[in-house]
Amino acid sequence: MSSTVEGEPELGGEDVGVTPEAAEEALDLMNGEGMDTDEGGLRLYVQQGGCAGLSYGMRFEPAPEEGDTVYVRNGLRVFVDGASIDYIEGSVLAYEGGLQGAGFHVENPNVVSECGCGESFRT
Repeated sequence: MSSTVEGEPELGGEDVGVTPEAAEEALDLMNGEGMDTDEGGLRLYVQQGGCAGLSYGMRFEPAPEEGDTVYVRNGLRVFVDGASIDYIEGSVLAYEGGLQGAGFHVENPNVVSECGCGESFRT
């Protein structure tokens, strides 16, 4: 069974936030893929890799998996598995537009170091 967390996050706490811009961009992408945004969402996870040891992963999924925590932020459902939450609690998913560096990024208060390109981190 997955659990759902709604409302405003306590940043820096045991929560995951999403900026309005990131939610809007993700929902637009999901709608473009024909996904049901009432049931589906964005999976945010941490995996081994990168020169600093850990990296973020994101993908759209049609529904949460057993044991996920589901955060509902600005209309976007974010799925986080139990192993990843320890690394990303207190983080905020943001989106930056523009010609260079456009895309989603995670602002994580738990990071103690990042690689030079910013793609991997260590907590």
